[in-house]
Amino acid sequence: MTANELFPFTDEHVMIRQAARDFAQNEIAPIAAEFDESGEFPLATIRKMGEMGFMGIEVPEAYGGAGMDTLAYVLALEEICKADAAHGTIMSVNNSLYCYGLLRYGTEEQKEKFVTPIASGEAIGAYSLTEPMSGSDAATMRSRARRDGDFYVINGRKSWVTSGPVADYVVLFTITNPELKHRGITAFVVEASRPGFVRGKKEPKLGIRASATSEIHFEDYECPGYQEK
Repeated sequence: MTANELFPFTDEHVMIRQAARDFAQNEIAPIAAEFDESGEFPLATIRKMGEMGFMGIEVPEAYGGAGMDTLAYVLALEEICKADAAHGTIMSVNNSLYCYGLLRYGTEEQKEKFVTPIASGEAIGAYSLTEPMSGSDAATMRSRARRDGDFYVINGRKSWVTSGPVADYVVLFTITNPELKHRGITAFVVEASRPGFVRGKKEPKLGIRASATSEIHFEDYECPGYQEK
């Protein structure tokens, strides 16, 4: 059985694959080497990808996305990555690591505020789990968030945050109850514009350099305590 028999393409699948292929070859391929060498974030083309629906393919149209399925996402991402892995990395983080979790577990307020601008390309999202001394074993992370009235006060240092140098919003994982170890980890959505959000050093990577990666420091960062689910 062929792949197309297992996952039959609809007219929409063919359309988005061709749109992504044309955009990748005409808009991304000519600039990919230049941006990889300079390490500059390709904001202009990322904005255009958002306008075309590529930054929120599985996000419902009500939240600024294309309202399509996982197969459409994979087909479009494959075409973007053929032209440049950096653009593909940015696209995949926005679609999967950022938007997916918020759509599945976020409140209606969070979806409207934090998903819509990312899916439409107006803003950049990031995902932050890793720390300098905490990689595959997330339970050893040292960052902390404590409840203080209507806010959680967050302190700590995160590393290898894809799109960290340019992100507007970040899905952040940190410890709220150390005694519970990995079960004491809580996810937050943090806004880079709030006090206490400090962008750390940008990593000098050997490749995929246009996909910016950095540390993020939280210094008494106050995150509003949204309704818990």
